[in-house]
Amino acid sequence: MMPKPPDDAQLLRAEIAAAAARLIAQDGADYGSAKRKAARQILGEAQAPANVLPDNAQIEVELRLYHALFKADSQPARLFRLRTMALQVMESLAQFNPFLTGAVLNGTAGPHDDIHLQLFADSAKEVEIFLLNRNVNIDISETPHFKGARHDPVETVSFLWHKEGVHAALYELDDLRGALKARADGKTIRTDIAGLRALLVNSSPGDGAGDTEYSTTDLPS
Repeated sequence: MMPKPPDDAQLLRAEIAAAAARLIAQDGADYGSAKRKAARQILGEAQAPANVLPDNAQIEVELRLYHALFKADSQPARLFRLRTMALQVMESLAQFNPFLTGAVLNGTAGPHDDIHLQLFADSAKEVEIFLLNRNVNIDISETPHFKGARHDPVETVSFLWHKEGVHAALYELDDLRGALKARADGKTIRTDIAGLRALLVNSSPGDGAGDTEYSTTDLPS
């Protein structure tokens, strides 16, 4: 039996996903804004039907393809650097149960991406004081709770680590149990220090990674 050819909606969805991936890779757009801008580029100002908008998983596939086609000489080294920086920060913040998430974890990080962490502590203030006592300049904002809109946003501290942006969402210790639950689709959306070390051991820095010097020092004390 011959496979059913894609319909117009599927083709349009794939086109929007590829355009959104380019916007993420080239401009550092987030998934939501990249999807909306890509739809406008392709459909004009007409309201895009819901069935032609790709989900984040489809855009991520296109983003991986974009890196493989156009950034194979630089993206692996960039990813290795970000993962190395993330490990340093997580080891410094080990007492707050750090987990890595986002593009640095899933392997799609490019030149515009920062490091995104989730910390689980008795209180957000405890983490903030820890950083301030080490002369780390922090900005405070909010991030949607990983459990969804029914839960209040969480405080997020942002700072620079060796010129790389770090954003750490500050969760309560009780949230840790939910964070450790496996997803139904089996996809890894966060990993701890041990998991990140394993990723680094099993990955290659890529061309040019040897030109970057990495500090192994702790956060300033």
